[in-house]
Amino acid sequence: MRIYPRFLAPLFLVLLIAGCGEVWNDPYPAEDRGRNILYSAFTERPKHLDPVQSYSEDEAEFNAQIYEPPLQYHYLKRPYTLIPMTAEAVPRPRYEDAHGKSVPADSPQVAFSVYELRIRPGILYQPHPAFARDAEGRLRYHDLKPEDLKGVYALSDFPHTGTRELIAEDYVYQIKRLAHPRLHSPIYGLMSEYIVGLKELGERLRAYLAALPSAQREAWIDLSRFDFPGAEVVDRYTYRIRIKGRYPQFAYWLAMNFFAPVPREADRFYAQPGMAEKNLTLDWYPVGTGPYMLTENNPNARMVLERNPNYRGEPYPGEGEESDRAAGLLADAGKRMPFIDKVVFSREREGIPYWNKFLQGYYDFSGISSDSFDQAVRLSVEGEASVSPEMAEKGIKLATSVATATRYLAFNWLDPVVGGSQKDPAERERARKLRQAISIALDWEEFISIFANGRGIPGQGPIPPGIFGFRSGEAGINPVVYDWANGVPRRKSIETAKKLLAEAGYPGGRDARTGQPLVLYLDTTDRGPGDKPRYDWYRKQFAKLDIQLEIRGTDYNRFQEKVRKGAAQIFVWGWNADYPDPENFLFLFHSAQARAKTQGENAANYSNPEYDRLFEQVKHMENGPQRQALIDRMLAILREDAPWSFGFHPKDYSLHHAWVSNLKPNHMARNGLKYHKIDAALREKMRAEWNRPVLWPLAVLALVVLSAAAPAFVNYRRRERARAGA
Repeated sequence: MRIYPRFLAPLFLVLLIAGCGEVWNDPYPAEDRGRNILYSAFTERPKHLDPVQSYSEDEAEFNAQIYEPPLQYHYLKRPYTLIPMTAEAVPRPRYEDAHGKSVPADSPQVAFSVYELRIRPGILYQPHPAFARDAEGRLRYHDLKPEDLKGVYALSDFPHTGTRELIAEDYVYQIKRLAHPRLHSPIYGLMSEYIVGLKELGERLRAYLAALPSAQREAWIDLSRFDFPGAEVVDRYTYRIRIKGRYPQFAYWLAMNFFAPVPREADRFYAQPGMAEKNLTLDWYPVGTGPYMLTENNPNARMVLERNPNYRGEPYPGEGEESDRAAGLLADAGKRMPFIDKVVFSREREGIPYWNKFLQGYYDFSGISSDSFDQAVRLSVEGEASVSPEMAEKGIKLATSVATATRYLAFNWLDPVVGGSQKDPAERERARKLRQAISIALDWEEFISIFANGRGIPGQGPIPPGIFGFRSGEAGINPVVYDWANGVPRRKSIETAKKLLAEAGYPGGRDARTGQPLVLYLDTTDRGPGDKPRYDWYRKQFAKLDIQLEIRGTDYNRFQEKVRKGAAQIFVWGWNADYPDPENFLFLFHSAQARAKTQGENAANYSNPEYDRLFEQVKHMENGPQRQALIDRMLAILREDAPWSFGFHPKDYSLHHAWVSNLKPNHMARNGLKYHKIDAALREKMRAEWNRPVLWPLAVLALVVLSAAAPAFVNYRRRERARAGA
């Protein structure tokens, strides 16, 4: 009997699929299953991977695994603590007078702070073609012509690589790059105020470029030829940075990628003609000494970090907070990092596919969008968060942490109503009580619950947890707004707020002198109808005091201009820490930083002479009891003056699967991948369970196919028999 595949092929296909034991929807290659690989996703393409320009969070997710500045943050300790990375020790500055003579730290003659850093010997760069040498010892790829790049589309297309030891010169070279006129570093302006001679170096480099023939102005500048006093090589492993005056917070900058090393060879390699057109740049392919190196960069689809074979290894920390041992975060103490061989980042432009792949086990951890929050998290009556039963059944765990950030409502100190006349004590007092009343009425606990899914803690002042100066418990509450009752802060009653409002001269929300209703104005950016519930909430809060609140929405540029000129009356603002020092929050109230006068970060234009005097003392001090006492006084002044309604400190929530360990949120350290650990066998087991094929629809399909094919097959057989009989 003849077989007719056209009738049976659909059935064979169904049987073939049904007999296959593999997970059908696995988005990764079969050869990667069971390997020590971490899977994550990114939504925004990183724009800059060159450490001289990179500043955003999505860029640091990659750069911090590749580059190594001299210092880093301890992964587990809180408050955040600086420790060495490539340096042998955290440097303590030496102070000099204007003539270069050493003076005590508290001397009024201090003109310079000198930081001397010694790098540990033996640290090697990742394999890279910029270091490749030929048999004569010459750099292979440093005199390329555009035609030599035919067939080269990625860094891996260069057949030879090399390495060399990290030296002090590499750190100095990168500091010079901050002043490079073509690189536009976002911190050049700030650093030129502190690093001796950096501003002048920038001017020299601009003059040098201007003097070149126009055809050569895009050529490479060998920065090793331009010395300047702010950064000097002492010996092979030691370099020195000279800062104007005192700036103890400079040590925190030494943990940022702006101060990571860039070797001259890499700078020269990428500057060759034809490289940029093929995306062969530091912005595309970083060169570092860290635990990982970027081996694939396709920012529209996926980016891959792989273990740097030249990495020296680093021991996992053996100490942290009291709760870390119970959480299992010290189980790997002393073991060599990194633990993971490869990290695959896939581009996800939309949240739903990202979330679904996480639930299927194809991403190892995930944030929680507002759309997925109810599915993922349950909040207790006390506000404590835990995973939902659905997540718990999958072994998914929740990690929460308070961000080193604050969100607040600011009162413009220059406005005559909410700021008061700074020359008239009575008017100042009237405005102060008005601000205090509004601060009590603004129920930030409710705001957090409604608009942030409970992801935040009410602010008692500008300093968030994890930063020195923050106090928890009764000692840390804002007594103007809260009472301490039954072991927790309780917002004062609206009757208390109305009493303050009456004392301010606005009984029942009307000006006692004119009888007119009190109307205040919230300036904001007008983004669309999605913001209406939030605006209605603000109106409702002010209405508790019978105050009319008008929303003045405008476009982003106009809003920024109003704040810049001191023309906004009330507005909502926020601040994310650059570094974990209280100075980075307390300077937001320093009158020298007033936005309208100096374009500084004091957006409320707040001014208090006592506060300013205390700030000048505090900003140069080291952490300790004396500094804490001064900070306590400064916070008391702010709470009484109420230039802000201290809104809330955002709380970050993230989910991770049971096979991920050593995961502790750290809002200062971005180099966390080296600490993470994966149980690949458990992941494979769970993926198989969660993604088992549902076969009954295929069985139904097979029956349908057979039913449809049977009549045709029977008719065909009849015709064949009829022909045979003829």
